[in-house]
Amino acid sequence: MNERPRVRDYAPADRPRERLISLGPAALSDAEVLSLILGTGGRDGVLSLAARVLASVGGPGGLARASDRELARVQGIGRAKAAEIVAALELGRRAARALVAERTQIWRPADAAALLTPRLAHLPHEESVLLILDQRHRVLREAIVGVGGVAHSPMEPREVFAAALREPGAAAVIVAHNHPSGEATPSADDVAITRRLSRGADLLGIEFIDHLIVAARGWTSLVEAGAL
Repeated sequence: MNERPRVRDYAPADRPRERLISLGPAALSDAEVLSLILGTGGRDGVLSLAARVLASVGGPGGLARASDRELARVQGIGRAKAAEIVAALELGRRAARALVAERTQIWRPADAAALLTPRLAHLPHEESVLLILDQRHRVLREAIVGVGGVAHSPMEPREVFAAALREPGAAAVIVAHNHPSGEATPSADDVAITRRLSRGADLLGIEFIDHLIVAARGWTSLVEAGAL
């Protein structure tokens, strides 16, 4: 039986690392990019392992959503390589958020939704985040203020405003959380916490701009929806 080709069997100019150096990362296939993260791939070679991983999770989108435990179940991966993949994806997400947030000014709910949707919309659990802004509504920092299960993520005013007050130059805040159901319809609890946060912000002299719900099928501004 013929063995599958390994990276070392390719001509030097055709190897993923050399192609990345000479042509840039956009010239590589998804499997080739993943192979550079994996490094080694056992008997069949790293490119075959990368292709198998992508096939098992449904491509790059599935890879972004997969947990380290799910990836570790793929033959040839294990916990160490799974952790490397998850870490590389997280670094990419953080870099993307930093580029978008850099000097970003939030004047409308749509501005905040554009910043937060890529990170929150497809999470399998609820997560609450805080955008801390300066007086010109430029993003100073994004902070996680609550992590929950499939149906609920805590968002206590104490945690929200403690994070804001620790940030030098903080003048305004936007809170957001996701709905793993895919629907961005506010619940009664969402409306209630929005009102509590707005009152707390008034007492502390911080501008409360909005509370967003982000989901796979869209987003909702609770201020625009009349929660306040």
